[in-house]
Amino acid sequence: MFRLVCSSSSSGSSRSYPGDPRTALFVRTVVTKRFTKEHEWVSYDSDTKIGTVSITDHAQQQLGDVVFVELPSVGSVVELRPIGAVESVKAASDINAPVSGEVKEINAVVNENPGLLNSSLEDEGNAGYAKSRCRTRQRQVVLQPQTPILTFAQLDKLLTEEEYKAFCNTGE
Repeated sequence: MFRLVCSSSSSGSSRSYPGDPRTALFVRTVVTKRFTKEHEWVSYDSDTKIGTVSITDHAQQQLGDVVFVELPSVGSVVELRPIGAVESVKAASDINAPVSGEVKEINAVVNENPGLLNSSLEDEGNAGYAKSRCRTRQRQVVLQPQTPILTFAQLDKLLTEEEYKAFCNTGE
C-alpha cells in the first residue's frame, strides 16, 4: 500500500565484504517480502533501504469495490499501528504499518482514484503476481518512509509468503 525508504539502526557508512573487494560487484540485493495477519505486505530492499508496503490481493478481494483511500501525510512517522484506511461499498479497513518509518511520498494517483486498487495488475503502477487462493497482488498506495527505526527484527516478526498463504487458507 505504501513505499518505505528506511535505513538500519546500525551506524556505519558502508558495507565491508570479506576477501577481494572485486567480489562486491557480484553481491546481489536482498529483497525481503513479508506479510501481516491484517493482510498487508512489505517488500524491503536491503541495499537501497527502500520498502514498499501495500494491502494484499486477498484484502482487496474481501473489501470489494474500493471507493475511498486515506493515506498518511508525507513526513509523518509511522510506527506499527493504523496509518490510514481503505473503504469499499461493503466494508472499511485500517491500513497498518507493518514496519516503522517516515513517509516520504504517497501514490497520488491511487489517492485520487481509489478504484485503481481494484484494477488490473499493470495499471497505474500496480505491479505484482498472484498465486493460490490468497494472492499477493501489489496494489500500491505508495509511501516512501525513511528512518533508522526499521530493523530486521520487525521484518522477522512478520509472515513469510508460505506462512501467509497457509494463514489465508485457514479462513481467518
